[in-house]
Amino acid sequence: MIINSAVSTGEPVPRSLADHAYQLLVRKITRHEIAPGEALIEKGLMAEFGIGRTPIREALQRIASEGLVCHMPHRGMYVCELSPAFVQSVFEFRSHIDGYLVRLAAERATEEDIHELASVRSGLAEATRDDDIDHFVADDRRFFDALSRAAKNDYVAETVSRIFNLHLWLWFYLAKQAGGWRDLAGDDLEMADSLVAAVSEHEQEQAELIMKLYVSRRHQAMRALL
Repeated sequence: MIINSAVSTGEPVPRSLADHAYQLLVRKITRHEIAPGEALIEKGLMAEFGIGRTPIREALQRIASEGLVCHMPHRGMYVCELSPAFVQSVFEFRSHIDGYLVRLAAERATEEDIHELASVRSGLAEATRDDDIDHFVADDRRFFDALSRAAKNDYVAETVSRIFNLHLWLWFYLAKQAGGWRDLAGDDLEMADSLVAAVSEHEQEQAELIMKLYVSRRHQAMRALL
């Protein structure tokens, strides 16, 4: 069955009910409409989304593989809880994998790659000016996708894509605690500006340093809240 429209801006058009359920759940979880620690009951999700048990189950398993959903005997599936140890693990991993991503991008980017990065960066700025969070989130995903294409390493690209929703989940948590997303967006724009410049000049060490400092700032901000 083909679903005609994506449920969240920036996501590909879902090609199955399982994809559709996945996008619905990811949106609700990353935006904290389903809170950390909250149970994910299949019957309730089936009724809410109007989707059968098998697609819901497939979606939950996919999201669990990304680290957003946890499972325990006698408790079932639930949104993972935010703890200092969990957050530290995520940011330690992001520092290494995202740092390596941008290092490869700076080494291997073509003129076409650089043009695409600059274009997406402009979209981020436009979304911030327009106070359009859906547009911003979509272009944030596109920015990392563009970096992945520039890096020209399928394994790194797949890993970065798989952890993007974790990044988004923590981003929305910080935005919620700060009372809005625009300050975070400003920091993201500064990072994007610096990265585009470093990649354009093929400055590998500088690109990696920019990303690692960005991830470290976000980790520190999360630590202060937990």
